[in-house]
Amino acid sequence: MVLDKEESVSVVSLQSREKPRGCAGCNGKIRDRFMLQALDRFWHEDCLKCACCDCRLGRVGSTLYTRANLILCRRDYLRLFGVTGNCAACSKLIPAFEMVMRARDNVYHLDCFACHLCRQRFCVGDKFFLKNNMILCQLDYEGGHLNGSTERLQQ
Repeated sequence: MVLDKEESVSVVSLQSREKPRGCAGCNGKIRDRFMLQALDRFWHEDCLKCACCDCRLGRVGSTLYTRANLILCRRDYLRLFGVTGNCAACSKLIPAFEMVMRARDNVYHLDCFACHLCRQRFCVGDKFFLKNNMILCQLDYEGGHLNGSTERLQQ
């Protein structure tokens, strides 16, 4: 297996005239109507699982990760091998698997991504201003006459 690889999982229909394929997980024949294809191999739906949490990767999503001969779900891959960092607002640790907001080079917890003055939280597409690593809403930016760079959250 390749180290640090993101791979897609696809559901493949087994045609009635096709010879059953071997499962990469259990080595048994796949006689089900549908099978999963990932890592250039075929799998029973129950056999393609995360090596850490045992979740079925065909149901969790369409992506799996491989590293150090492990097949992992996204959460476990990030938990084991992801990069952690600190929130630009509260300076507390952000686990690698946690969803974050970004503004330029800064990374924030979702709860910390709010106006520094009034604590208004932002949604995707909302306009905010960034001044000296301080996030401001439009009202506080215009009311305080601060000079900053305008940013827009990307979807």
